[in-house]
Amino acid sequence: MSKRVDFEGKPFHFIGIGGIGMSALAYILAKRHLPVSGSDLRSTHITQRLESVGAWIFNQQEAANLEFFQTATRSHSTVALAAGATATRGTTFGTMAIAPEPPQVICSTAIRSENQEYCAALERGYPIFHRSDVLAALMQEYESIAVAGTHGKTTTSSLIGYLLLEAGLDPTVVVGGEVDAIGGNARLGEGQYLVAEADESDGSLAKMSPAIGVVTNIELDHPDHYSSLSEVVDIFLTFAAQCPLLVGCIDCETVRDRLQPHITYSIQPDRAATYTVTDVIYGSDGTRAQVWERGLSLGTFFLPLLGEHNLSNALAAIAVARQVGVDFATIATAMRTFAGAKRRFEVRGTVNGVTLIDDYAHHPSELQVTLAAAKLRVQDQPGQRIIAIFQPHRYSRTQAFFSEFSQSFQDADVVIITDIYSAGEPSQENITGQALATAIAQHHPQVIYQGPLPELKDFLQNFLSPGDFALFLGAGNLNQIIPELLA
Repeated sequence: MSKRVDFEGKPFHFIGIGGIGMSALAYILAKRHLPVSGSDLRSTHITQRLESVGAWIFNQQEAANLEFFQTATRSHSTVALAAGATATRGTTFGTMAIAPEPPQVICSTAIRSENQEYCAALERGYPIFHRSDVLAALMQEYESIAVAGTHGKTTTSSLIGYLLLEAGLDPTVVVGGEVDAIGGNARLGEGQYLVAEADESDGSLAKMSPAIGVVTNIELDHPDHYSSLSEVVDIFLTFAAQCPLLVGCIDCETVRDRLQPHITYSIQPDRAATYTVTDVIYGSDGTRAQVWERGLSLGTFFLPLLGEHNLSNALAAIAVARQVGVDFATIATAMRTFAGAKRRFEVRGTVNGVTLIDDYAHHPSELQVTLAAAKLRVQDQPGQRIIAIFQPHRYSRTQAFFSEFSQSFQDADVVIITDIYSAGEPSQENITGQALATAIAQHHPQVIYQGPLPELKDFLQNFLSPGDFALFLGAGNLNQIIPELLA
């Protein structure tokens, strides 16, 4: 197996190219005019975006897909596929000369060992890389900025990218969510900076060596991979040691005590951080604050995102932007127009007076800050109900944080719990959505269990009332019923 990712023209094939992390990398490579193909079992707007920049998408996962770059010929108008293979047609690669050679095969942790394409690549001795290997290799080609942390990575990294974009630095951006401000989950710029979201969920964070590292917070969130918080901290310590400049949030005790960042930020002025805030106003339309840098006032800004957690994310972005020379006036102007990432308190629409919000929150800490933000949103509208509709994500996470989940819904007026989204994990007899609903009911006066999504949709159509603020919470497929409710 090759140990080096080749960006000099060798083809890439992504198994599961439609995934949020995989597709971002595939987009960057295709925009760099490298040969990119991939497989995914369903067509989405994400795979269609990849097609529009030249990627070739197969609608099945089988060994024949790997032969595409060895048998295909290309010109401005023709593409010949390997015998028997079917692909969704993207744009051509123009007159690029592509050697008939096997591709570099890219996988994520989600790809199982029995996957046909993976097995075939392994059997044939093709170079196989984890997606984190590609990201780590890309980082070495730029002045890279990597945002890590248990919570807030997507918002913080996309906001940093947006600030640099608005400052005229034309960054390349790779994030784990879709952001209208950068046109999706990735953009290829011509500037010197790469801003990327660095994931700790599978330990691959240890591969990253950015010029600037950011750590927003550290908690145990992936008990399927880590057995303790100590193991998580070890991964962050490795990451921190590989960052010449580390920016960290000292409101998180673990970051403060274990990582000891070079540049610190805190929304608590008494913590003597490098960057902090005063005169904070948490409004129903966003957050206003005065920013201080090393004890000197930079000025005030408004961020159209809600809650303390987003103020902290913004302060991290300000700290990084200042490190690369962006003036505060530019930062403050850009902040006002940042709308956030999709599935992060995303308003999907209003129907019959009911506002529907889509949010990725799937950890007890995330649920608490998201519901606190919802409380801010309705603070000027007395009597408006906050309806928390939560789909637990993974049996392992539900089991590990069962007690914490049961006490995470205090800012909701009504809590509705669905069946657990397994994410491929085997079910556990005693860990169910019904059991979690029962546990939450010990701490909350109105909890309803509605298991399967079709039944939930029918229930909500009758249960929701004008004025309700309904939050669809979780990292699974709960949000798929939102368009049906809007319709």
